[in-house]
Amino acid sequence: MRPPFRFPKDLITLQRAWQQTYAELAQAPAETGTTVLRRRLIALSGTLCTHPYWAASAAWRAGGGELRRAARTHTSAPADGEAAA
Repeated sequence: MRPPFRFPKDLITLQRAWQQTYAELAQAPAETGTTVLRRRLIALSGTLCTHPYWAASAAWRAGGGELRRAARTHTSAPADGEAAA
């Protein structure tokens, strides 16, 4: 059993925003302008990938999947010294 990942709250929030934007883009009709959504998704992707959490962690591939699951379930284990939400 792997130990649980502990993600900062702002990283969970970023991932939720990415997932929400992706869902909005997927639901947008083809004839509507999607430029704003596509640009937002690109910006969020860059912010997620360059978050300081990943610089301190060598487990980006495993951690990325866990982050997506945590954002979907809206839960995150508290980081050391952080109170549970």
